[in-house]
Amino acid sequence: MPLPQILGAANASEASSILVEIDGLRSNRGQIMACMTANPKTFPDCQKDPHARHLTVPAANGETVEFRDVPQGRYAIALFHDENGNGRMDKMMMLPREGFGFSRDAPLQFGPPRFGAASFQVGPAQLKTAIKVRYIL
Repeated sequence: MPLPQILGAANASEASSILVEIDGLRSNRGQIMACMTANPKTFPDCQKDPHARHLTVPAANGETVEFRDVPQGRYAIALFHDENGNGRMDKMMMLPREGFGFSRDAPLQFGPPRFGAASFQVGPAQLKTAIKVRYIL
């Protein structure tokens, strides 16, 4: 049997799901707002990407968000803990007042990480990952 058949060669049109466990919340107030994009130019501000996926779930440590029917490709996820429920990231003197996180727990370097540092490959199989929420203020 040819190797591609043995490995169950994936069709490029196959879709998968991405399960993201959220940890590190300082409270269970508010909600988690997550977005996923394949566009490096719009990461981490997915609002600028009309094709980005957006999910909102109640804030709780261990909460899992699921992005369903995700085509194969390269993606990055950004999320924040909207503690006061106003639907936006609150800042004080340009610093985030609410928690935030990125796929692959991409590090901050004088600002948010670039797409390459946070991106991951989605194949035909379900993907499980975790994002630790960080707080500056």
